Amino acid sequence: MMNTIRSQWLANIRGDVLAGIVVALALIPEAIAFSIIAGVDPKVGLYASFCIAVIIAFVGGRPGMISAATGAMALLMVTLVKEHGLEYLLAATLLTGVLQIIMGVLKLGDLMRFVSRSVVTGFVNALAILIFMAQLPELTNVTWHVYAMTAAGLGIIYLFPYVPKVGKLLPSPLVCIIGLTVVAIVWNIDIRTVGDMGELPDTLPIFLWPDVPLNLDTLMIIFPYSMGLAVVGLLESMMTATIVDDLTDTTSDKNRECRGQGIANIGAGLFGGMAGCAMIGQSVINVKSGGRGRLSTLVAGVFLMVMIVVLDEWLRQIPMAALVAVMIMVSIGTFSWDSLRQMRKHPLSTNIVMVTTVVVVVATHNLAIGVGVGVLLAAMFFANKIGHFMHVSSTIDNDGTVRHYQVIGQVFFSSADKFVASFDFKEAVDKVVIDLTKAHFWDITAVGALDKVVIKFRREGADVEVIGLNEASATIVDRFGVHDKPGATDEIMGGH
Repeated sequence: MMNTIRSQWLANIRGDVLAGIVVALALIPEAIAFSIIAGVDPKVGLYASFCIAVIIAFVGGRPGMISAATGAMALLMVTLVKEHGLEYLLAATLLTGVLQIIMGVLKLGDLMRFVSRSVVTGFVNALAILIFMAQLPELTNVTWHVYAMTAAGLGIIYLFPYVPKVGKLLPSPLVCIIGLTVVAIVWNIDIRTVGDMGELPDTLPIFLWPDVPLNLDTLMIIFPYSMGLAVVGLLESMMTATIVDDLTDTTSDKNRECRGQGIANIGAGLFGGMAGCAMIGQSVINVKSGGRGRLSTLVAGVFLMVMIVVLDEWLRQIPMAALVAVMIMVSIGTFSWDSLRQMRKHPLSTNIVMVTTVVVVVATHNLAIGVGVGVLLAAMFFANKIGHFMHVSSTIDNDGTVRHYQVIGQVFFSSADKFVASFDFKEAVDKVVIDLTKAHFWDITAVGALDKVVIKFRREGADVEVIGLNEASATIVDRFGVHDKPGATDEIMGGH
């Protein structure tokens, strides 16, 4: 217990605190922007980010990962807020949390193993593009000061680490934000600031039970939204956890993260916040700023609220150009540039899955749709590839009366037609032996193919013997096969 506390909370105190401060500064404009997208007051997103970050620091399964209000979740709330109002959004947030806890208990986090590396890469690249695109409104129809400040910010971020001694002590994004804020204040530069994004709350969140009727009608209204929020939230959180695992060369408990996200969303809903999930951009900022433990996530949430309530006057003066520079750094750092270099070496199917995932996510701004399409494509390519790893060879005895077929490989829906086509039903033999010692039957399509082969041979007058079925294949054949049951010929061949 103590070892876990030391490793996850106290092993990197300075790095976690500084990284948490950087993340908190970057969270504010994003939380406000996501609130505007959802159609609610900015304080809803800010309260959500505070509650979720603080709670997930204790109950999450991935130390060092940042969770808060996100754009992917905000997009799913628009219609609910427009048609039913904030109270129903808070109720939907509570139900989202309950559903995510159930998903965690059912260990649905283990399903991440079915998401291929090409889908994860496409997801990462798409998010990098979306993060960059989200900064474009801050860089269009603006004065030259904005471009100069943004360029200066990027210069600080990438060059400050090379400054002797102090370059390694302070996170360069934090230096960028503080430095450009001081310049903007001292020189009185007329530039868009955090204060221009929206009104900041001046009090801590309070306990707030949603003012909605507790009946079936309410459930019917919020359930579709809650289910969508739960799935998208866990999908983005699981993908982000996988990316942070790679960045830190550590592992995480995906099912605990599912439950943790649910608990955090329930907490957010009870204190006036909207549903959220893990944020890949902020998580990358945290890791690249030196954050590794749970303390960084806790500091991000706590410092976010401290700044809003206590340091709001200073906070309002942070130029958006500084935060744009940080997010552009995140976009550049998030994009898997190696995936472009490796496209010539990777199989065509891998490249198609990756590019399709990117295109769909960027086009729809919906991570669930993009990842779903990517997983489906990857599964289709895999099934097609495995379907080719099935071979049927044959030999005949000396007197030409017994044909011996040997099946090698996997027989399932993709290879079933090839399996049937490998047999010569018109050959005049007395007996056919089908040796399945080196084969495996996976589904009812494969069983149906075996039925068809056996019945066809019998109709041609041959005696058929099936040998060598392994235990798993024998189980599914015995359960679903009909070739050894009365009336099999009529059932398989349709009576013709």
